Amino acid sequence: MSYSVGQVAGFAGVTVRTLHHYDEIGLLVPSERTYAGHRRYGDTDLDRLQQILFYRELGFPLDEVAVLLDDLATGRGDPRGRLRRQHELLTARIERLQRMAAAVEHAMEARMKGIDLTPEEKFEVFGEHDPDRYEDEVRERWGDTDAYRESQRRTASYTKEDWKRLNEEMGAIHLRMAGLLDEGVPADSEAAMDAAEEHRLFITRAYYDCAPAMHACLGEMYVADERFTATYEAIRPGLAVYLRDAIAANTARHTAAS
Repeated sequence: MSYSVGQVAGFAGVTVRTLHHYDEIGLLVPSERTYAGHRRYGDTDLDRLQQILFYRELGFPLDEVAVLLDDLATGRGDPRGRLRRQHELLTARIERLQRMAAAVEHAMEARMKGIDLTPEEKFEVFGEHDPDRYEDEVRERWGDTDAYRESQRRTASYTKEDWKRLNEEMGAIHLRMAGLLDEGVPADSEAAMDAAEEHRLFITRAYYDCAPAMHACLGEMYVADERFTATYEAIRPGLAVYLRDAIAANTARHTAAS
């Protein structure tokens, strides 16, 4: 069975232009063409495209991807060295995403107001994410709340080292929750609820008193707001919904105990 370039583009989530480019540079040459010259892709081509997109996601340039795939096809190259390089790239990407996730969450929940850092220090702590990007929206949504005022009061005195520590702590919580999801642990299990409680207590320690009911509202926002959803999905597909459900279960546990 073969597929048109448009079908393959739809399957893979890439543009037709991208597939044309891959063909032109010899990275992905379709195994068939119609009498009219139209590209037709077979299952082997789709397998190769999947590998291309995998390596591109890891940050490999196209010319290096071509060498890697050719080495795999011919049995050449150093498998250990290739795996080592993949591991290094994956580790770096995971760390960067964790930092971004923590930074976005801080900003969107109005917990980063009053940061007294230079532009250089902000970049060092938050990378490419601008912690003041949502300042107007945050003030409009939560400016009249006690939580917002308490967050401003606390964060006004935070140093660069404080923000680094908080980003690392939040990243560790996200990683723990993603690990439970990977293991197939139900969101309403004791382990998942305990991780959700750790998330709530972290917010309470660092920013404002996050009661269980408020925490449940945050969990709903993680799914309802596509920016939050995208952040958690980048850490682990399905994490936004899983975190929301674990928070909801933990909130119910608090209610039952009260």
